[in-house]
Amino acid sequence: MSTRAAQVEEYGWGAVPINPKEFAPTKAPAPQLVKDTPLPDTQVAKAALEYAKAELPAHTFNHSMRVFYYGLAIARQHFPAWKFSDETWLLTCLFHDIGTIDKYTRDVFMSFDIYGGVVALNVLKEQGAPSPQAESVAEAIMRHQDSVRVGTIHTVGLLIQLATQFDNIGAHKGYVHPDTVKDVTGHYPRRQWSKCFSSKLREEIGLKPWCHTTAEGESFPHDIEHNALMEPYDGLF
Repeated sequence: MSTRAAQVEEYGWGAVPINPKEFAPTKAPAPQLVKDTPLPDTQVAKAALEYAKAELPAHTFNHSMRVFYYGLAIARQHFPAWKFSDETWLLTCLFHDIGTIDKYTRDVFMSFDIYGGVVALNVLKEQGAPSPQAESVAEAIMRHQDSVRVGTIHTVGLLIQLATQFDNIGAHKGYVHPDTVKDVTGHYPRRQWSKCFSSKLREEIGLKPWCHTTAEGESFPHDIEHNALMEPYDGLF
């Protein structure tokens, strides 16, 4: 059995400040292409990919994959000291928006990010992921819309915030080279993601006026809908 220290490193449990403003690009970003970033070839990763493809709409699956590649570009180029396995990161990306699928929006009372973490925890354990890994993924998902700016978060939790904010609202653009965006969106087109996701969040707020998404107010779906950085790519299918 792995030691606790080894599990902290493998599954991205290292503590970092939660406020993204405490971080900045460490250098000019370089292109990082899909062909140079192989997907983890493990049983758990393959099972998660199959599950995500079956459960997620195409536009949400593509978003999840873009987040995977953008996140690795951010971490490898700017924060090489952050420790986590590519497998753990892929699982986090694949499940981070699982709570937005229609059956959970309409039939579940919990906020999509919180419930998505519950789904990920249960499914990943069933698929054979070790508990510390499944828990890391679940915690990252539950906190990926966290607007708290005091305290700490674990490494993959902060990275999923940075990478999703980049794809969703064009934030943190200094971390990722434009050629990376062009290549990743070529492999995983946006399919009107800005419109689709902003509409989904407004749907959740309408059905669940208590939901965690309300912590950011209307500015969040508005900023997603009007993502100027990704607008040139939004019509790609």
